[in-house]
Amino acid sequence: MLNREKVKVGVAPIAWTNDDMPDLGRENTFEQCISEMALAGFDGCEVGGKYPQDVQVLQKALALRGLQIASAWFSAFLTTKPYAETEKAFIKHRDFLHALGAKVIVVSEQGHSIQGKDVPIFEGKYCLTDAEWETLATGLNRLGALAREKEMKLVYHHHMGTVVQTTEEIDRLMAMTDENLVYLLFDSGHLVYSGENPYALLKQYVHRVKHVHLKDVRPEMRYKVKQEKLSFLQGVRAGAFTVPGDGCIDFVPLCAILEENDYEGWLLVEAEQDPGIANPLEYALKARKYLKDKLKI
Repeated sequence: MLNREKVKVGVAPIAWTNDDMPDLGRENTFEQCISEMALAGFDGCEVGGKYPQDVQVLQKALALRGLQIASAWFSAFLTTKPYAETEKAFIKHRDFLHALGAKVIVVSEQGHSIQGKDVPIFEGKYCLTDAEWETLATGLNRLGALAREKEMKLVYHHHMGTVVQTTEEIDRLMAMTDENLVYLLFDSGHLVYSGENPYALLKQYVHRVKHVHLKDVRPEMRYKVKQEKLSFLQGVRAGAFTVPGDGCIDFVPLCAILEENDYEGWLLVEAEQDPGIANPLEYALKARKYLKDKLKI
């Protein structure tokens, strides 16, 4: 079993309010969100759009509930904007997370991304040129060095609809970046959604994995998205994602790989759904029970 002294279990606020589609969970407040996270038995969370940006205010609210901050999403535009713009935003983001005690910074390249656009997610994805790959890798190495200045790690988030989605693209990113500067966020749901083998990929890169998102997939909804040529966000609304234990992914062998390699860090339940359909507290409790019963964490 995973070492609970080295592994923390968290949950993402996107189940309560979706920052990409603010109408999903508009009624759910920041206080309700973090109170229900604590009630469900989680150690912490990532930062959501409704969270206070004042470090002291946020820390007090979390401390009252016994929660910690694991990380927060950062959108990089290394392939479409001047590097200096991304660096300036990254340093501000890094310093905010550092003040909150986070050890990793979640980064996703959003240049050419279609994840927020009304474009079929399986047909419309952009593929980088060789020159753009060099730009991306060089930029990520530089951001990784900035993270290391604060004794933090940049963890790259492969994601549906972005330029790093497939196994081939993850392979290329890992090969082109410095293993001491750029690490990997392993997201089970995005790999399965894309059609990849999450078990093989985790085995290959487990020593660069420093952050984990536990996301499950409803295969019938994924099929619907593919057949009807829906966008990523339309798929979210349709219920393509869910919490561990409620979809098709077997998390036991995934956690066994992490255990065998002495994984240290966060396991974050992340399942963007319509909270009007999938009650956030109910699904948080369901996920926490699954992790305890099946994964012994």
